[in-house]
Amino acid sequence: MPRFSGAWPALVTPFTNCDDVNVTVLREITEHLISKDVDGLYVGGTTGEGIFMSVAERNLIAETVIEQVNERVPVILHVGALSIKDAVALAKHADHIGVSGISSVVLTYYDSIESLYAYYSQIAQAVPDLPFLGYMFGGTVDAVPLMQKLMKIPSLVGAKYSGSNMFEFRQLVKLRQEDWTIFSGMDEQCLFAVMSGSHGNVGSTLNFMPGVYRKIRKCAEVGDYMNGMEIQNRANKITHIMQTYGFQGALKAVMNKIGFDCGAPRLPNLPLPEGGWKSLYTELEKYDFDEMIQI
Repeated sequence: MPRFSGAWPALVTPFTNCDDVNVTVLREITEHLISKDVDGLYVGGTTGEGIFMSVAERNLIAETVIEQVNERVPVILHVGALSIKDAVALAKHADHIGVSGISSVVLTYYDSIESLYAYYSQIAQAVPDLPFLGYMFGGTVDAVPLMQKLMKIPSLVGAKYSGSNMFEFRQLVKLRQEDWTIFSGMDEQCLFAVMSGSHGNVGSTLNFMPGVYRKIRKCAEVGDYMNGMEIQNRANKITHIMQTYGFQGALKAVMNKIGFDCGAPRLPNLPLPEGGWKSLYTELEKYDFDEMIQI
């Protein structure tokens, strides 16, 4: 099983004015990110709004990205769904089209670690030769016992951890040495995650400033923590501004600013209110936004 590494955008999903997947813009964003030397793409996760789409829509996104990537970078597809039948169907389709791996978020509703194990195990068993990663948010579940349980799954190769608890994160890194990938999923913690042993980072703001995180990772890897912290703080100011406006709506607006019309978010995510885009852009320019996206 492979080890994944580097800086991976959690790919945004563009929609048309009729709330359909905008295949043309999706191809354009994918090509743009490859030109920015990203190390891989994480598709259909929280940022990609996969859980708010039909299976047919999610399959369309996966097919479009795989075709556009054309084996130039690895693609991990999020297949998590409230219905286990949908999750298995998505996993089988992912295997058929040739993704590099699959992942599934911890469900909103579950009884226990045993119940989550049963859910994940059924997905993985449907595609036993496809690398499988857990995907968890810090605080929603005790990540270490869950991952220890999931290690019984033969195709498990690691996890995406979207939390700020670096003590917990480090324990996940140390669970296994070989063929093991622990992605950090919180952009604001990228530097500290690298210092804690992350193999890569997957994040939302990598859709428009992936070079920033590649540079942060490089600083940490060579021990230049002062410069890494300065860049991390600059990136965090941009992230914080977007959070104050409502992150998903702000992300669509930011993508529009750099040339990609992504439409509105998929409900229950909300778009920015009327007039919000101009105000957001004004705020971003105070923190060298144009310079950051060029890195």
